[in-house]
Amino acid sequence: MDFLYVKSLHIIFVVTWFAGLFYIIRLFIYHIEAEKKIEPAKEILQTQYKLMSKRLWYIITWPSAILASFFAIWMLYQSPYYLSEPWMHVKLAFVLALYFYHYSCQRIYTQLQKNIIKYSALQLRIWNEVATIILFAIVFLVTLKSAINWIWGVVGIILFGVLLMLAIRLYKKIREKKSWDKAEKKALKETE
Repeated sequence: MDFLYVKSLHIIFVVTWFAGLFYIIRLFIYHIEAEKKIEPAKEILQTQYKLMSKRLWYIITWPSAILASFFAIWMLYQSPYYLSEPWMHVKLAFVLALYFYHYSCQRIYTQLQKNIIKYSALQLRIWNEVATIILFAIVFLVTLKSAINWIWGVVGIILFGVLLMLAIRLYKKIREKKSWDKAEKKALKETE
């Protein structure tokens, strides 16, 4: 098969792999937030999130990870000189980090399927940014083909991530204050 077809298939499955990784964390967050709901809403929501997670994880995310890797190996087989490039060594290190990230998502998935909740929604929102950093690093490496210049892109996304986390915390405080104000107003009306 022509190299460009293999490369195209690799890119397609990388995109669907990342889409699955980004969305699975969202489903984990919804599952954890459903824990605070009253019955029967809690049971209904968590059952639905388990089903959605299972379908996403085993129908899209895992197959995409396997196929992206398969086509990557095929590309390296067709063009082995890439393995002598320093930027490719750094890229492969980030791909290894991506597999560790994927494995950690598998562990969280398995725990939530058993109703074991070990993380807060905020912790998972922060964890979701790790995949974003890996994605930025890999794209910059492949585009710039430099083992050094990708650092500026990653530094930029880390700074963006820090700003995003600060914005999330601010939003959370505003939301909590609004709900506290509503509860206070309700309590005042009840005492009148």
